[in-house]
Amino acid sequence: MKLQKTKLAKTLFLGLVTLLLFSCGGAEEPYTKQTFPVTGKITIDGTEPGSPVKVSCHNKGEIDTEHPTISGCQTADDGTFEISTYTSGDGMPEGEYVLTFLWGKYNAISRSYGGSDKLKKRYRDPKKSEISFIVEEGKPTDLGTIELTTK
Repeated sequence: MKLQKTKLAKTLFLGLVTLLLFSCGGAEEPYTKQTFPVTGKITIDGTEPGSPVKVSCHNKGEIDTEHPTISGCQTADDGTFEISTYTSGDGMPEGEYVLTFLWGKYNAISRSYGGSDKLKKRYRDPKKSEISFIVEEGKPTDLGTIELTTK
């Protein structure tokens, strides 16, 4: 009987310790900034691209070293896009940005681009980008149609 009480006490103790470990000091939620929708469409030489184009966003202001973000997306085949930061299409934090574009060959398995840039690297350098915009708190941003060229 004493052995059964000892086993029961050990089992209860281990259960209590396990419960305390999982209920106290759980993982903190990751820090996220508030985001606002940013949408647009690209055309290439006046027509829809017909295949995905990688869109990358670059902050023109100071980089937030404590909570940096990376925003971007890929276009649909018709050139429409919704920029994402944390989840698909959630938008971007407020700030001033420039866009860069890469129209390579999309690999669906690795979710990456490879091969040569069909835009001839014309839109790859954020320092030379002429496509800038401001995301304001509480306002969606529609970039309209951005016309790119291969020539």
